[in-house]
Amino acid sequence: MKISGTKVVIVGAGMVGSAVAFCITTKGVSGEVVLVDVNREKALGEVLDLQHSIEYQDRNVRLSAGTYEDCSDADIVVITASVPMSGVKNRLEMLEKNIKIMDSVVDSIMASGFNGHILVVSNPVDVLSYYVYKRSGLPRAQVIGTGTALETARLNHIIGHRMRIDPRSVQGYAIGEHGDSMMVPWSHVRVGGKGFDEIMEDNPERFENMDLDQLVEETAKAGFEVLKRKGSTQFGIASAVTAIISSILRDENRMITVSTLLDGEYGEKDVFCGVPAILGKEGVVEIGEFRLTAEETNKFKKSINIIRSSIKTIDM
Repeated sequence: MKISGTKVVIVGAGMVGSAVAFCITTKGVSGEVVLVDVNREKALGEVLDLQHSIEYQDRNVRLSAGTYEDCSDADIVVITASVPMSGVKNRLEMLEKNIKIMDSVVDSIMASGFNGHILVVSNPVDVLSYYVYKRSGLPRAQVIGTGTALETARLNHIIGHRMRIDPRSVQGYAIGEHGDSMMVPWSHVRVGGKGFDEIMEDNPERFENMDLDQLVEETAKAGFEVLKRKGSTQFGIASAVTAIISSILRDENRMITVSTLLDGEYGEKDVFCGVPAILGKEGVVEIGEFRLTAEETNKFKKSINIIRSSIKTIDM
């Protein structure tokens, strides 16, 4: 589908921001991509490298290193600016330093006259998304965090690998915190349309060693497994970010587990967390509210309480 006149600004030209820019360029999701970074030379270097790839891409994407003034007419601003995750054992440890970064970034974005969608990638993403929502003054639907979009992809990959099936045939969702307390509502996991519990019941010998708690733990810890081996995660999150951007710019109404403000859904209010949401040109069009079992509800609320406890530590 041809898209013209669309503009995405990425704040932060580090490993994640640069990977996002490359993914957007490769897929031709936006007509224009602007990289903004405190280190302008780094941003310019990434842009030059990206420009040199256009010859072999499917479309000509306009790429530039810019300033916050470029946000004024942007459709989406992606915030990846963050302190390094190196040595961090829990994403919540990054909150204090990243809040200070958000102050400057959000104020600069809004000072440009921006009125589009903000997509928060920086961690802890649920808490920071709530903070950006409050500080920006933008409507609920226009501030989105990447939430558990990547955990969902990791979950489906792990299930697909164990079952020897294409992970795209797995319909599972990780919800709650983008962190150790994320949970999986197994009552809503499907593989090829068939309930996961039914599959296990019908194939006891094949899946007798399938430990659901272990699968959840593997999913929650997957990012740190990548981190300890290569020092950063970039490709998975860049793909998730690009899918979110595509769904908004192309009005795809695709359901993705993003971090968004709950206002009564799942019995919770005034908190951001990862839940299935339909994404279209308005941003968050609708939140998908699953009927959870009593055990799943308990786990979800525990995850929400961890996010809410961190939000309470912030000086608004």
